[in-house]
Amino acid sequence: MQYRRFGKTELQIPVISCGGMRYQQSWKDTETDLVTEDNQRNMEACINRSVELGINHIETARGYGTSEYQLGKILPTFKREEIIVQTKVGPSDDVDKFVADFEMSMGLLQLDYVDIFSFHGINTDQCLENTKKCMDTALQWKKEGRIRDIGFSTHGPCDILVKAIETDLFEHINLHWYYVQQNNWSAVEAATARDMGVFIISPNDKGGLLYKPSDKLMELCAPLHPMAFNDLFCLARPEVHTLSCGVSRPEDFDIHMEAVALMDNIAEHIAPIEARLREALVATHGEEWTAGWDVNLPEWEDTPGDINLYQVLRLWNFATAFDMIEYGKMRYNLLGNGGVWFPGKQAGDMDKEAVAACVAHLPHGDLIPARLEEAHEMMKGEEKKRLQEDE
Repeated sequence: MQYRRFGKTELQIPVISCGGMRYQQSWKDTETDLVTEDNQRNMEACINRSVELGINHIETARGYGTSEYQLGKILPTFKREEIIVQTKVGPSDDVDKFVADFEMSMGLLQLDYVDIFSFHGINTDQCLENTKKCMDTALQWKKEGRIRDIGFSTHGPCDILVKAIETDLFEHINLHWYYVQQNNWSAVEAATARDMGVFIISPNDKGGLLYKPSDKLMELCAPLHPMAFNDLFCLARPEVHTLSCGVSRPEDFDIHMEAVALMDNIAEHIAPIEARLREALVATHGEEWTAGWDVNLPEWEDTPGDINLYQVLRLWNFATAFDMIEYGKMRYNLLGNGGVWFPGKQAGDMDKEAVAACVAHLPHGDLIPARLEEAHEMMKGEEKKRLQEDE
């Protein structure tokens, strides 16, 4: 394993982290009595394998169902100084609720302190305001030694990320940035300027459903697995410190370890793959669209019908060029159901004339309405819920 300094937290963090939202029994934290012996044994095998590989950063969240409860059965068996534990708790307008949620997390984890604490889901201005209300409480916990560092996680738009970073309240950020979604880079730069730790969320799931890639994507990324390519693509930037890799079985770490073994010569391994991926995009969409499809796209709130133009067109781009249709469907059918975690709507009920007028001034405004229709026809399906809301 290789390690990077996690910004001003001064932690030496492994470049691959063990995410805690794939191996748990249930997405409902009330179902701890349903945790089976087999599931617990598998989860503990994942943690043991993680630590054995040097992946000693283990992260979870209050919203990850039975994850904290199950981790609480194994984390106390390790020497405390040998593991880096992170949990995340959502801010609240009601500070008492925030406190109660944190105390529940600590009780389930059965630890005296967590090394990394994140305000979970600063996705809107209101979430940021709620965080500010809860900050004094978090700072008191830090003073008491119950948490070591304070940061935030987010699925929000880049302007909210930068606004939160510029408060100078935080020591780290968890955000989305990977090959198939690069629009948050200015937030990474803002965090780097403040010496914050940078943690990439879900590069394998939200980053492309890469654990079950299309045949075409496998061909384009050869000789690397798409997950290994994406790992190296992210870690080629020194501003990125660690990638969260949620595993469901111990052997799921193997591909990521293959990527780590190539880190001394990242450019040599990923440059030809990046070139092939871009060639495939250009062959499918043309040079001009590939280079500037997202320039000055209006936010979903400013689009007729609240269509999330960026997300719909992004998913269409990769579905058509790389056959990433399953991934496109997974994300597309969250639109309208994802709340502040994945806002905006699909293009199915689009007022074509209104949308055409809205984007007419854009470089590719004449193409966008038709491509939105194509995206909907290709990716429409059953409504999806966020994992935390699934039965």
